[in-house]
Amino acid sequence: MSTPDLRLVRLLQLASPALPVGAFSYSQGLEAAVEAGIVHDAASAGRWIGDVFEAALAQMEAPVLLRLHAAWRDGDAAAAARWNALFLASRETAELRAETAQMGYSLARLLPELGVPAPGFEEIAFPTAFSRAAAHWGIAPAEALTAYLWAWLENQAMAALKAVPLGQTEGQKMLLALGARIPAAVSRAAALEDEELCNFAPGLALLSARHETQYSRLFRS
Repeated sequence: MSTPDLRLVRLLQLASPALPVGAFSYSQGLEAAVEAGIVHDAASAGRWIGDVFEAALAQMEAPVLLRLHAAWRDGDAAAAARWNALFLASRETAELRAETAQMGYSLARLLPELGVPAPGFEEIAFPTAFSRAAAHWGIAPAEALTAYLWAWLENQAMAALKAVPLGQTEGQKMLLALGARIPAAVSRAAALEDEELCNFAPGLALLSARHETQYSRLFRS
């Protein structure tokens, strides 16, 4: 069993942008929102990222990650497989599905090198692999989810810096404001019943689909 300090170090490693899973190459529809003129400055970038955070991540990805963490912690591979399949099915476009599958595949390949048994699924979503490592290292579910959500926000801010573009100070101010939403999102995710999970973000789905044929792109989604 690792000590609390070591668990924190492991969590920081898992949430680090240095984790070689290719997160930097995806914008999750943000680039398409810039192309459409919906996002054009720091304020509109903050609104877009915050809306996706609340409508998609907090209502679906976050509670699914908590359920995956519980499944790994309890040694229930069948439950982990079920939630993994449900999350993959919830991805509304080819790009969004490919993103989570590619990142999950990359992390699953890395985990055995870090002493963590990889999930033995044919296709692995990123939250599945992330929660596998967190559970193995004894990281509490709320702490694992907090780090996961922060890593998502940080990646979105970095994408906005490149695509809008924005300055570093604007990006940090945006992260300060959006990061303040994480504790409430973690609490809501823990309280949701299975039938309350929701991924209703039609604007994101439409722009993600447009991005598949966008002429000039920096990002893969």
